[in-house]
Amino acid sequence: MKNKSITFKLFMITVLFFAFFYMMIILSQLLLFNDFYENHKLNKVEQHLAKFASDYTRKDWSSDQLTREIVKFMTRNRSQLAIIDIDGKVVVDDPYHMLITQDDGQKMMVSLSLFMTLYGDQFRAANIQKGDRITLWGEVEKRGKENTSVLYPEKMYIPHSKVIGEYEGEVSSEVSGTVSNIELPYFKIWNQRQGLLMQALSETFPLSGELKNRLNHMEMQQFPWFESWSGTNNVIILQPLLKNNGELEILFSVTSIQEISDTNDALREFYIYLGIGGFLLILILSLFFSKIVTKPLIALNQMAKRMLNFDFTAVSPIRQNDELGSLSNSMLLMSQKLDSALSELKDANVKLLEDIEQKQRLEVLQQSFFANASHELKTPLSIVKSFAEGLQDGVNVNKREHYMSVIIEEAGKMEMLIKDMLDLARLESGTIVLRKRMFLLSELVEKVADKLVYLLKEKELEIIVVPVNELHVLADLEWMEQVIINLIMNAIRHAEEGSVITIKIHSDTSTKLYVDNIGETIPEDQLNLIWERFYRGEPSRSRKTGGTGLGLSIAGQILGMHGFGYRVENLQNGVRFIIHFSN
Repeated sequence: MKNKSITFKLFMITVLFFAFFYMMIILSQLLLFNDFYENHKLNKVEQHLAKFASDYTRKDWSSDQLTREIVKFMTRNRSQLAIIDIDGKVVVDDPYHMLITQDDGQKMMVSLSLFMTLYGDQFRAANIQKGDRITLWGEVEKRGKENTSVLYPEKMYIPHSKVIGEYEGEVSSEVSGTVSNIELPYFKIWNQRQGLLMQALSETFPLSGELKNRLNHMEMQQFPWFESWSGTNNVIILQPLLKNNGELEILFSVTSIQEISDTNDALREFYIYLGIGGFLLILILSLFFSKIVTKPLIALNQMAKRMLNFDFTAVSPIRQNDELGSLSNSMLLMSQKLDSALSELKDANVKLLEDIEQKQRLEVLQQSFFANASHELKTPLSIVKSFAEGLQDGVNVNKREHYMSVIIEEAGKMEMLIKDMLDLARLESGTIVLRKRMFLLSELVEKVADKLVYLLKEKELEIIVVPVNELHVLADLEWMEQVIINLIMNAIRHAEEGSVITIKIHSDTSTKLYVDNIGETIPEDQLNLIWERFYRGEPSRSRKTGGTGLGLSIAGQILGMHGFGYRVENLQNGVRFIIHFSN
């Protein structure tokens, strides 16, 4: 219990420490992350806007270079940018534009941001290139002190493509010419929000007097703006700058912070699941950590308990070069020595137990042998005794020959019974070593049939051997001959006079031997009993049919030693014995 207490205490301390640390991280992200990330993003935009203003006033950028810098700013900060004057008139608002050379040679700037917001897919599909002929319809306005003409298209037509866009009402301006330059965003960086820049300008201007005063003092201004069409929150940043000619211009930037709020809302729900998973992970890690620390002590304790229960199979639980490792090795050495001594003692006990069981088994066999022998010998001995007494009393001379033949016959039966009992005892003792060799069953059956020819003639019986695709079998020839003799003798005893005993031998993947006779069948409830010692199916006729009652038991023992299967079944007018040999 002490080791468990140490493990539990260490586990609780670790859980509380990591849980407190983990909760601080989650709470800080839930409560502070939104403001932190918003401030971080806006500060980054302000820094880049200030740098853009500095470079814009110091460097003499061309129109194309200015366009590239505006695109770079918008891509890096994911913001929209326009350059305006203090009254809100646009100086530069659209980095994505076309320059059209009209038929009279005049140049026309075509703003594309709003148009691509509405018809971006169709416009990109048209694949407009420099030198293409194009016709546009839309609104034209003059911009800047140079009165540069800027067209905001609502519909355009390219000869090799179809009409793009729609125009409702009267056409304000129609412009036709050749594309002399085109600036388009890459598809990956195109932002649909670029088209909302004009809406932000229209809602922000005109500026209040206080705001104008601050801008005139070169103070950066920042305020929120809610865009009602898409329902997004934005921040507008006004960065004043003073050009070399003394003119005041303003960098007008619109930055969306809606993604931050949406992300934070999703994170709040996500952290609920993350918190549950994280706490479970803390429990697992704490349990793992506490187990590692207390594992050596617990392992030594378990090893000692196993030794206490005489279990010395444990290996060294600690592989360390310290005091615990030395103690573990010492306990392991002691365990091995005790295990060796205990194993020797167990082996001696097992050997003693086997000897006792063998002795008991032999005693049982002896008792069974004597009991069965006395029972089976009782009848022939009684007959011999009674006929011997008759001879002693001087029976009629005519009967003396009969008395002598009966005594000789009963003596032969006793001799056969004793031989069978001795054979069965040897088989049951398990001391016989089989001498297996290859031979054909048909040859063995013919040999046995020749030996039993006189018994067959007494009942006018005939044996027919039918081999089919016969293969050699591997078995002890002498003992297998005894099996065949016993089976055929049994078939002869119970066969009808003048009938045929059929012996079939069939081989395929294995070999089967069938011994069929014609005669009385065996009751179904006794089919499994015929292999028992001293079994007779007809006790009242046992003296008449002959036999010791041990033949089938001996056959079963021999077949069992070989590992061969055997069984008996009734036929319509007889009995069949089946032996299954392995080739």
